[in-house]
Amino acid sequence: MKLLIIGDSHGNIANIKHVMGFAKKINASAVIHTGDWYNFDSIKIVTDCGIPLYSCLGNADIDPRFDFKEFVELEIDNIKIGLVHNIKKVKTDKDKFDVIFCGHNHQQRQIGNMINPGALENGINFAIFDTKTKMVEFINI
Repeated sequence: MKLLIIGDSHGNIANIKHVMGFAKKINASAVIHTGDWYNFDSIKIVTDCGIPLYSCLGNADIDPRFDFKEFVELEIDNIKIGLVHNIKKVKTDKDKFDVIFCGHNHQQRQIGNMINPGALENGINFAIFDTKTKMVEFINI
């Protein structure tokens, strides 16, 4: 199962549309957004694609109508996932998760079980996570 990991989109509609086209092309099973949507139009573009969406609250998501939690725990395809915008805000044992997806600093990187997909704000930077192999592929267009 392939998961599309995006974040820090900050309302960049064009980049979100581009990445969602990619998600459809690879038959992504879910989209995970690491926060900082900035506006509701961005969320609608993702949800209109019909791919399940999981997201956390980012520091730029200041409108009280954003209905995301700061830290999300979920399980997809027997993979225990933590989802947080700023990795420094994790107040639980990071080792209890197979992977933690985070954003905030806009840098694509993997450190241990922590993966930051990069930012869609000013570029097309995202990641694909394969739940079978537990491997990440960083995309930078």
